[in-house]
Amino acid sequence: MLPSIFGETLFDDWFGFPAFPEMHDVDRKLYGKHAAREMKTDVREHDDRYELDIDLPGFSKDELSLHLQDGYLTVNAAKGLDEEKKDKQGKVIRCERYSGALQRSFYVGEAIEETDVKAKYENGVLKLEIPKKENKKLPERKHIAIE
Repeated sequence: MLPSIFGETLFDDWFGFPAFPEMHDVDRKLYGKHAAREMKTDVREHDDRYELDIDLPGFSKDELSLHLQDGYLTVNAAKGLDEEKKDKQGKVIRCERYSGALQRSFYVGEAIEETDVKAKYENGVLKLEIPKKENKKLPERKHIAIE
């Protein structure tokens, strides 16, 4: 346990220092509280498909949505805390659970359709399987002579 003169992290102490008033809370503005709002993603490539594992701890399946538009697959996650429940459970001294929305997009190509993408959510990890498809080839460019 740290003495009470130390904050939660080194950055809390550093950026809260009065010598840098213009940088106060810059870590929270840029990255959120301890970068907790990032969608950390692992991408694996196979011969015929890509596999993505996206960490979304604390979300339920109902709070997630996937959209495919113009070759971009967008993952949305939105969570709200029930204020009434908190009041019934007692006075809240400190609340560190996340409430808000996250979004991240991946370019998968315009040949991919909604039915091609397979998604599964378990244990806080969204697993996506996206097949590799060739984009439709444009006709070969032919030179036209100008008279």
